[in-house]
Amino acid sequence: MNQASHHIVVVGAGFGGLEFTRALAGAPVRITMIDKRNHHLFQPLLYQVATTALATSEIAWPVRHLLRKRKDVTTLLANVVGVDRPSKRVLLDDGSAVAYDTLLLATGARHAYFGHDEWEPFAPGLKTLEDATTVRRRILLAFEQAERETDPAKRQALLTIAIVGGGPTGVELAGTIVELAHDTLRGEFRNIDTRQTRVVLIEAGDRILANFAPKLSDYAMKALERLGVTIELGRAVTRCDAEGVVFGDKHLAASTILWAAGVAASPAAEWLSAAADRAGRVLVERDLSVPGSPEIFVVGDAAHVLRPDRRPVPGVAPAAKQQGRHVAATLKARLAGDTSPRPFRYRHDGDLATIGKRAAVIDFGWIKLTGWAAWWLWGIAHIYFLIGFRNRLAVSLSWLWIYATGQRSARLITQGDDDKG
Repeated sequence: MNQASHHIVVVGAGFGGLEFTRALAGAPVRITMIDKRNHHLFQPLLYQVATTALATSEIAWPVRHLLRKRKDVTTLLANVVGVDRPSKRVLLDDGSAVAYDTLLLATGARHAYFGHDEWEPFAPGLKTLEDATTVRRRILLAFEQAERETDPAKRQALLTIAIVGGGPTGVELAGTIVELAHDTLRGEFRNIDTRQTRVVLIEAGDRILANFAPKLSDYAMKALERLGVTIELGRAVTRCDAEGVVFGDKHLAASTILWAAGVAASPAAEWLSAAADRAGRVLVERDLSVPGSPEIFVVGDAAHVLRPDRRPVPGVAPAAKQQGRHVAATLKARLAGDTSPRPFRYRHDGDLATIGKRAAVIDFGWIKLTGWAAWWLWGIAHIYFLIGFRNRLAVSLSWLWIYATGQRSARLITQGDDDKG
């Protein structure tokens, strides 16, 4: 392997791709980072942009700025459409290609509607900044339209928000939205009482936060219900449209539907013509390489990786970062002439979810926390992983202000007219 000319292409500037690139600082390689967006996004706080607590600039950073001191890294704003494995080239949508010696695909995930992609215009998910501002616009527009609506039934539908999916994203959205309606917006309208807003969390399983210990799920459910959230369990959604959502045999008239029920991998498996699981994640080798192509690695939400107990590694930021570091270490070993197998071993740091501005649940396995103390620990953990002092300070001040006053500053309706299809 010619170290001086070894060229690595990284597709995706998320947690996995960025951690991989950082871990290779000082290695004798050239790196090209390709992403269709110019920013790295801190996805765990995306729901707070959607619910007016934070501004977009507080959870996203330009990739070029983050890598400005890395002279060995070239950043390209481009859209990847395929991989030519025999020729070792990444194909771009403008017809050009980028050659590689080693390729890392860290392309993340997209929304999954379980075969009903026609629901997406009516039930947006939450994966990008564009998604967050779309959700924020729809929520705020619903209140504005309700202020003008004179028909009681239509007004109630405008004041009903349905959230599909009882995982961490759904729980966090539900708790924050009900506080937005009951506290932040209270008294700002003349024809409606925003405290009449109904937030309904719909989960097909028998409990919310299914990945948490049962007692933490029970706590979260009771905490949400105390806030005023209605929780519907055990009935899967069978229809989403402009009139509302159908789950089981029940129809809920709701002008705003938010999707937090499932994700599918990016098209990395399609690009590689590689075997994939039902969610589209590439079935990688134990060292995270692609079968038959040891020079290609897949990490994060695009990779199907199993723990020793055969459970899949969760699609969370810590997992993607661990995988990025592991591939970087493997590549360094190869450059030094060590080609021995290096299986990836995932270390689960724990599960966290917040419930409004005063409670959270934390499951570290060896310790489980709920309530106010868990909320503070959740906040400290998220602030720690933000990039840069300015963002840590801005987010801290925003949270303290919301905690003390209930007011949220990012209540802007942007991006023009909303169109649900």
